[in-house]
Amino acid sequence: MLNKLLKVEEHFGEIESRLGDPSIIADVEKFTALTRELAALEPIVMKFREYKKILAQIDEDKILLETGDDELKALAAEELAELRKSKAELDAELPILLLPKDPNDDKNVIMEIRGGVGGEEATLFAGDLFRMYTRYAERQGWRVDIVDSNATTIGGFKEISFTVDGAGAFSKLKYESGTHRVQRIPVTESGGRIHTSAVTVAVMPEAEEVDVIINPADLRIDTYCASGAGGQYVNRTETAIRITHLPTGIVVQCQDEKSQLKNKEKAMRVLRSRVKDVAVRAQNEAIAADRKSQVGSGDRSERIRTYNFPQGRVTDHRIGLTLHKLDAVLNGDIDEIIAALITADQSKKLSRER
Repeated sequence: MLNKLLKVEEHFGEIESRLGDPSIIADVEKFTALTRELAALEPIVMKFREYKKILAQIDEDKILLETGDDELKALAAEELAELRKSKAELDAELPILLLPKDPNDDKNVIMEIRGGVGGEEATLFAGDLFRMYTRYAERQGWRVDIVDSNATTIGGFKEISFTVDGAGAFSKLKYESGTHRVQRIPVTESGGRIHTSAVTVAVMPEAEEVDVIINPADLRIDTYCASGAGGQYVNRTETAIRITHLPTGIVVQCQDEKSQLKNKEKAMRVLRSRVKDVAVRAQNEAIAADRKSQVGSGDRSERIRTYNFPQGRVTDHRIGLTLHKLDAVLNGDIDEIIAALITADQSKKLSRER
């Protein structure tokens, strides 16, 4: 580990020197790339320098324990205990900082929620999950924008797609991809029986134009009049957009904005991410299963979590975590679940590194 850290520190110094080169400063693209790389390495280097200071202080205190007077020995012993505690914490933290970073972690997110098995009850729970993610995003200071939705008359969604914009959005929300199961007595159930329904959640990092090049000739763009349940949002101008990517058959539509241009921009954001997602999935299927980077398989058909209303509990099956605070979770308090999934993911990656 120390050898890796020394190399990172050396590379960090090289980048600092290059950023002072007038030719690099004049090249905006190179300067931006190096600045980003420096920012990514800085947390590791700062922690390593702190670690080296602690090691030096430990050596100094050991010498004082052997050569100092009684008062100095007592002070050294007290300080040594604190230093060893700090060293142990950094011993655990530094290997995690050295893990390869997911290049998508800082990207915005495209999320899609669809009611699955369970009919109307599944659509109601799709609405519950949308509210959960919206409130979680608010806690994080992220912005949520609906791209398209198919609402039901009882307050749920057959499907809804939306963007989440904010620092580190994908790094946390990527663990939500999969099948979410709900166990409760539906409002439509007169006999008081518990039903099990399912909702699928898809999470994709937003693809930038440089990530996915889409040929305009491969697109069919249709416009139509926006409409909504009960006549809401109906207008007489064709502001709604439907884009079909002919090579893959992917269809994206957006009618949330009153402007056709804004609807097209939103639809293209989603289309790029879906096209990239298809390409990445095809690539991953061709590679060995142990290359999967997310906790669990991340397959959308996999049951990743159960929300049990009679017992007031939430269980994440990938890590065996159960929390008895269902109401808080559905109100956006999912930090504990996501933190546990990140820790499990890091542990798995560390075991591979070793």
